[in-house]
Amino acid sequence: MNKVLIIGAGGVASVVVAKCCQNADVFHEICIASRTKSKCDNLKERFEHEKIKITTAQLDADKTENVVRLIKEYGPKLVIHVALPYQDLTIMDACLETGVHYLDTANYEPKSVPKFEYKWQWAYKEKFKKAGLTAILGCGFDPGVTGVFSAYALKHYFDEIINIDILDANGGDHGYSFATNFNPEINIREISANGKYWEEGNWVETKPLEIKREFDFDQVGKKDAYLLYHEELESLAKNIPGIKRIRFFMTFSKKYLNHLNVLQNVGMTSIEPIEFRGEMIQPLKFLKAVLPDPSLLGSRTKGKTNIGCIYQGIKNGENISYYLYNICDHETCFKEVGSQAISYTTGVPAMIGAKLLLEGKWIKPGVYNVEEFDPDPFMDELNKQGLPWIENFSPVILE
Repeated sequence: MNKVLIIGAGGVASVVVAKCCQNADVFHEICIASRTKSKCDNLKERFEHEKIKITTAQLDADKTENVVRLIKEYGPKLVIHVALPYQDLTIMDACLETGVHYLDTANYEPKSVPKFEYKWQWAYKEKFKKAGLTAILGCGFDPGVTGVFSAYALKHYFDEIINIDILDANGGDHGYSFATNFNPEINIREISANGKYWEEGNWVETKPLEIKREFDFDQVGKKDAYLLYHEELESLAKNIPGIKRIRFFMTFSKKYLNHLNVLQNVGMTSIEPIEFRGEMIQPLKFLKAVLPDPSLLGSRTKGKTNIGCIYQGIKNGENISYYLYNICDHETCFKEVGSQAISYTTGVPAMIGAKLLLEGKWIKPGVYNVEEFDPDPFMDELNKQGLPWIENFSPVILE
C-alpha cells in the first residue's frame, strides 16, 4: 500500500494531486496537508477519485514536531514537499525521525536571507544513507527536468559536456498588469538577487538582470532572456563531469520589469521588516498578499511555455551541439487539471519522481539531485504524463 503525504495546497500541489489520481495503480492513498486546511479540502473535493483514498490535515510545517506528529498519525511511505522552501529542513528532519522518504521541488532558502543553495540539504546525505532513506531534491522542471535532460544528454549523446545554457521562456498572457506565475515572494526574491553563472571552475557574479540575450523560442517566438542564478547550476556544476560553463536564462516582458523596478524603488520588494501601525511587517509579504494568487491564474492564461537546455560537448572526438526542450500549453493544462503551465511543469515532474521512487526505479539511500539517477525511465514518463520533449541537433548557440 503506497501512502503519500503531500505538503502544500497551492498551484503546484493541485497538479501533483491531480496526476497522482491519474496514476492510481501506484498512488493508493494520499493525504494533503497545509497551514490552511480549507485549501486541502478544496483539492480533495476537486480530485476525489474512486480508486484513491484522499484525506486532508492542517499542518504548520515550520516546526519539525508538527510534521513528525502528522507522519506518525498517517503513516506515509513518502513525503512530497511542494510548499515553501523555507520548510525543507524541518520536513527532512521529520522524515529522518519517522523513517520516511522525501522529495521536493526547490532547495532550502533561509527566510531572512535571499540566498538559496544546496549546502544545507547536501549536509543530510550521510544521515539519510544511514537511515536507509532516499531524499530527492529539486524534482520540478527547473530545477528537475533540466537535470534529467542533462543526465540524458550525457548518457546518450556526449562523452563530455562542456557548456550548458538553460532557457526558460513563458509566452503566456494572464491579462493582469503585473502578476507572478508562482509564489510572488519566492519569484521576486529570485529575480531581484544578483545573477551568477559557473565558468572555468569559478562562480561569476553579475548585477540583477545585467546580462540579456534574445532567443527565438519554438512556438513562443523571439523573447528577451535574462541571466539569473538558479539552483540547478550548483548541482549540475558538481554532477556533470567536465563542465566548463553553465548559465540560466529566463524571459521577462518589458512591462513586467517596469512594474518590478517601480516596486523595488519604493521598497515593496524588501524582506527587511518595517513598523506599520504598531506591528512589524515585511513589505514583500504584504505585496504577496495584494498580488493575484498564482494558483488562480489558470482560467485566464493563454499561450505556451518553452523550457530546455542547449548542450555543447564532445562525442568520439567531434564537437556536438544538442538542444532538448519541452513546450507546454497553458490552456491545455487548465483543461486537464485546472492549473496554468507553470504549475503543471513543476507538479508533473514531482509526481514522476515520486512514482519512480515508489516503483523502486529511483531509490537509493542518501540525498540526491535528479541528475544522479538513471534518466531514461523519467524521460519515458515525461512523454506519458503530459510533458513530451523535443530534440534539435543544430540549435542556435548563445554567445
